[in-house]
Amino acid sequence: MITPSLRPFLLIVSGLLAFAVAPLHAQRERLPPEDLAIVEKRWPEAKKTYTGLRYIVLKAGEADGAMPKSGDMVSVVYKGMLLDGKIFDQNTAETPLKVRVDRGDLIDGWDEALQKMRKGEKWLLIVPPELGYGARGKPPTIGRYATLVFEMELLDFGKQLK
Repeated sequence: MITPSLRPFLLIVSGLLAFAVAPLHAQRERLPPEDLAIVEKRWPEAKKTYTGLRYIVLKAGEADGAMPKSGDMVSVVYKGMLLDGKIFDQNTAETPLKVRVDRGDLIDGWDEALQKMRKGEKWLLIVPPELGYGARGKPPTIGRYATLVFEMELLDFGKQLK
């Protein structure tokens, strides 16, 4: 039997337990179930970060090289695809994307990935919807809640790039 004097104590304990379990919730699967099945079948070796981003290192960079930091300018060659392989955007080494990391100019998945890459590295990156364009999509080429796949290579980075 719960006495009236124990009720406030039990409420506090249950509230603390809810906060203790919260970090586990943050590590939930971010891919929609149908996309998860495709990704696990096509890229079973993909590593997964705590945010749900998945990647495969296709070409290693400088083993002990630095990685871009927030605010650094990066130069990237990429090809963006939907899970069905349809290309929605790409560039070339002659016209690389030059942009600052972690300044709101990139999708969250890219901001995270670029800060884990080393110069010269090439990755296959699988971006769950909430780290990409989410519910809004990017009409007409990227639908709502789309899982995105990128082949991306970090050509160079630094505070300034030519």
